This record gives sequence, C-alpha cells and structure tokens, in this order.
Amino acid sequence: MRLSVLDQSPIIRGTSPAEAVARTVELAQAADALGYHRFWLAEHHNTHALGDPCPEILLAHVAAVTNRIRVGTGGVLLPYYSALKVAETFRMLEALHPGRIDLGIGRAPGSDGVTAQALWSGAFYDFNQFPVHVQETLAFLDDALPDEHPYARVKAMPAGPHSPEVWLLGSSDYSATLAAYLGLRFAFANFITARGGPEVTRAYRQGFRPSARDTRPTAMIAVFAICAATEDEAQRLAAPMDLRRLHLARGVDEPVATTAEALSREYSPGDREIIERERARGIVGTPGQVLDRIARLADESEADEVMVLTITGDYATRLRSYELLAEAAATRCTA
Repeated sequence: MRLSVLDQSPIIRGTSPAEAVARTVELAQAADALGYHRFWLAEHHNTHALGDPCPEILLAHVAAVTNRIRVGTGGVLLPYYSALKVAETFRMLEALHPGRIDLGIGRAPGSDGVTAQALWSGAFYDFNQFPVHVQETLAFLDDALPDEHPYARVKAMPAGPHSPEVWLLGSSDYSATLAAYLGLRFAFANFITARGGPEVTRAYRQGFRPSARDTRPTAMIAVFAICAATEDEAQRLAAPMDLRRLHLARGVDEPVATTAEALSREYSPGDREIIERERARGIVGTPGQVLDRIARLADESEADEVMVLTITGDYATRLRSYELLAEAAATRCTA
C-alpha cells in the first residue's frame, strides 16, 4: 500500500499565510526524503485557515525543490478554468518535471458563494457541463480533439508524447462514476465525508471502462490522520482540528487554533456533539494504531493508495506526525 501526502497550507494562529506556504514547501521536501509516493496541494479561496488558492503555481516550486516524489493538485477546481489553459499549464509542468506531475481535478467551489462569483460568475451555473469540461481538458492534454470540434486546430503547448497522470476527485459517487466511465484514476475524500467511501470506490472498480490513459482502475482514499508517540498526546494534538470543524459547522472562518487555544476553549454540550460527530472523519492515535486503521480502510475500499492529510496546532507536530507514520510503515514493510 502506497502512502502519500495531501497538504492544504494551514494558517495557524499567530503565523502568516506566507509562512504557511513556506511550511508547505518544507513538508514536501520532508515527504520526499521520508519515502512518500506523491505530494498533492489543495485549492481554496478566501479562506482564513488555508493559504493556497493556486496549487498549480506552488506545485511548480515544490517540484523544483524535491527530487523523487510525484507532485500534483488535489485538486484544480476545474469549473473556474478554461480547459485549454489547464492543459497548457500541466503540459508545461510535465515538460519541466517529466514523469512526476499529477493533475487532480475537482468540481467543488473551494469557498463561499460570493467568492465563487468573484472568481467567475458562470463557474457553477450548470454542473451538468462538468463531464464535458473534463473531456475537453483530456482532449487538449492528449491532442485528441475530434476533427469536427470547433477547436480541433488548437494545440496545448508544449506538445510532446507525455502528459500528466489525471485523477478525478470526489466525496460522493458522482466523480467516481464519471472516472469509471472515462477510464480515469479516482481519489475519494474520506476526510470530507467518512460515510460511503468503501462502497463508492468498489463501485468505481466494478464500473471502470479501460481507456487510452488507464487500462485498469486505480483508486485512492484521502484520510485525515494525526500520529503521536502516545494516544493521549495524539488526542491532545487533535484539539485544533476539533475546533476547526466546529467552526466550519458554525460558519466561522478563522485561522487554525494553536493546541493551547483549542484546549482552553469552553465547549457547550451542542459543541461537543458536533465535535464527536466530526471525529469520524479523522484517525488519531499512535503510529501503529493509525496505520492499522488506514490499512483496514484501504482494504475495505480496495484502494491502491492512501493519501494522508495532517493538521495540528503547530508545524513541528504536523511534521513529526508524518515522520512517525512513515517510520511505522517502513518498519512494517521490512518485518
């Protein structure tokens, strides 16, 4: 089972967005050294807790300062963008870093409705256009537009025989069904919804139609996880994300709390009910406990790979969590 990293460039209270981005770069370099398979960057807009609105730009820098690890987007929110421009951007990235670039495609707004309108007023007018948008992006990437297409003479540069891996991302069966129909790779966002993932990914496998890009289904699950040396410490480190999820449920947009801030917060019974409910979206414990739960989830989902998202109340414990998980996985592989 391959392990990979998803990063959202969290902005922790008392730090700046620029520091959050710099820490993402440091984490990518660490993930490269630790043996993680790929490193993906998320796209969010006008969000006080998350600092990366343009993962394709940050991806270029991350690829330049790492050596082995695959780098990609988790994901580009395609409804905001021209299919041709996305294809050009990722063909350029592939030309600069051959064999290391992933284009993960999502269809979520990545922010509130007003921000979505500010980015492009027509972006989410008709979700039914998303499959067409995906297919046009693929056709530009692969120089495969049919002769009768109005843009058939338009080529995405730089041209060449290779293009990035393409993944469809989702937290429901919509993108899974589309990925299976188009013969693409699929990643399920378990950290967004902990319900239905195994059923969705298994259905994706069963419905997969081989394509020129992928002859067999490839599924990934993305999970939220925190590792620490002891279970008590891991639970303590989870407090900032408990508060973050409570804020999301209440419509509050603030930077990620420090551990001390989150632990000192007084919670009402209603708050605690929300926190307990949202805990289902995370895996928290010692490295062995986390690895065991990840392995079970991967087995239930028939997933080829697991991508891990970790956010804590400081960047040092976030990095240490990834280190502990990588060490546990390496030890298990050699046992």
